[in-house]
Amino acid sequence: MQDTPISPAKSKLNRRALIKGGLMAGGAAALGTDLLTKATPALAQGEFNSHRPLDRGDVAILRFLAAAEIIESDLWVQYNELGGLTSGVPVEDNPNPPTLNAYQTALSNLDTDGPQYITSNTDDEISHATFLNAYLESRGAESVNFDEFRTLQGSMASGAQNIGRLTNLGHLNVDTSWFTRYRSTPNPDVTPDATFPQAVTITNRRAIPLTDADFNDPNGIQVIANTAAFHFGFIEGGGTSLYATMAQKVNHPEVLQIVLGIGGDEIAHFLEWVDFAGNGVQQPVAPVSFGGLTFPDFFATHNPQIQPSLIFPIPAQFISTKLPLCATIRPITDKFAGAQAAVAAFTNDGLFTGQPKSFLNLLKQMAEEADAAFRNF
Repeated sequence: MQDTPISPAKSKLNRRALIKGGLMAGGAAALGTDLLTKATPALAQGEFNSHRPLDRGDVAILRFLAAAEIIESDLWVQYNELGGLTSGVPVEDNPNPPTLNAYQTALSNLDTDGPQYITSNTDDEISHATFLNAYLESRGAESVNFDEFRTLQGSMASGAQNIGRLTNLGHLNVDTSWFTRYRSTPNPDVTPDATFPQAVTITNRRAIPLTDADFNDPNGIQVIANTAAFHFGFIEGGGTSLYATMAQKVNHPEVLQIVLGIGGDEIAHFLEWVDFAGNGVQQPVAPVSFGGLTFPDFFATHNPQIQPSLIFPIPAQFISTKLPLCATIRPITDKFAGAQAAVAAFTNDGLFTGQPKSFLNLLKQMAEEADAAFRNF
């Protein structure tokens, strides 16, 4: 039975929720602001490719994805302020490139284009959040606004804005099992009790410099950058699975187009960070240690489950153990990759350290509504 169409609600799109996060000064800042100020205005329903209204399930999915993208935008803005481009002009095209800070240098040790990738990823996540909220508004649905929860203290290092944050990058417990999962044949969707070891055990660590003192030790700042690299893969791998899971639930063809389109961009992000993280666990960067955390040279172990050069998903179980192995996104089921699983992963990651229970309760409610959506055949 078709779900009841939503009734128009007063829209609550507040682009200040994203603008407040900001990007770095110069070209990067202008880039983010340009995206936000050029968001599509509310459209009449007749301007879409279908007059069919959205059902409640589709709205719940879009609202949770908008929430996830706002959260991702917040954390990526923090990475971008300290590790992204300090100019909108690529270094190779700039006759007077800016001097990189120690964090940017450490990220560039993993890939010389690292700062550019960070700025580009930030740009993309802001565009996703802005688009999803604008689309919800244009369809008469309530958009997502987390302004009241932008209260966390971010980095105090030079280059960071002294503004309230949604996410905490100072006490991360990074789940690095994504690195071994994509190099393993078991698939949690098919074999729920399959386990995947941590590539590196990262507990209660910062992924950005918190003060200028963090810039001073070369090993220390490299460990911070390597922590960030594995966190990038965790975040974008989770987004890849989340969009693939939500795509199986939507009803409206236009919503499917949105979920597949943005989800494809998340896959592009993830693939880059797989390679990026692998560069932190091989020579000449690794081995590197600081404060009890070591990033070893994975090539020295001869273990294919952590081989850095395996950047594509290897063939794994898919649908059934009776079928041939197949290279796919994994997982893509509610239990492991749905909205509630995403909230649990973000929480366990330490991203919400310092946030009030009311914020977590709101996210959990939105996640439950998204996971409850289903496709009407």
